[in-house]
Amino acid sequence: MKRKNLIVLPLHGFESEIGRWLWCLEDIRRTLLEKISGISQQQLDTEVIGHSIGSLLYHIALIEADWLYEEVLGGKWNPNIRTLFPQEDRNDDDTLNSVKGQNLDEHLHRLQCVRDELLFHFRTMDLEDWRTSRSLIHYDVTPEWVIYHLLEHESHHRGQIFQMLENLKRKN
Repeated sequence: MKRKNLIVLPLHGFESEIGRWLWCLEDIRRTLLEKISGISQQQLDTEVIGHSIGSLLYHIALIEADWLYEEVLGGKWNPNIRTLFPQEDRNDDDTLNSVKGQNLDEHLHRLQCVRDELLFHFRTMDLEDWRTSRSLIHYDVTPEWVIYHLLEHESHHRGQIFQMLENLKRKN
């Protein structure tokens, strides 16, 4: 058996500390993509625990984009990214909006476009900007905290997706 090398290395082309955090974000995404590779349209659209895997994938991408554009960049959205989100991700009662009928490639494209944007904007960031608070109406936030939050957010929903896939397998 091949020996594993369990270390965190900074992503190439980033300030070292920032690159380590982004490596973690990329690793979470890698494991998510491996698990959902080849899932069916039915698996994407079936509501298991109040929502579908497709709805969670849409939500993960939208939240990542929102935190990037609103908190880090001060509300300056790339219009090409904005068009990837034709609907809000939450209903009036704060439940996730149902996203059905979009195939896996559409979800993967959206996730990748948003991640490419995030990496693009963080590539030129230095440690001073990384730790500089942005003042919003209800709170102050640093890009460092945004990445921490995105790590936590995607990890949480990745776990839900993994559990949903197990539940779907048991039903079949």
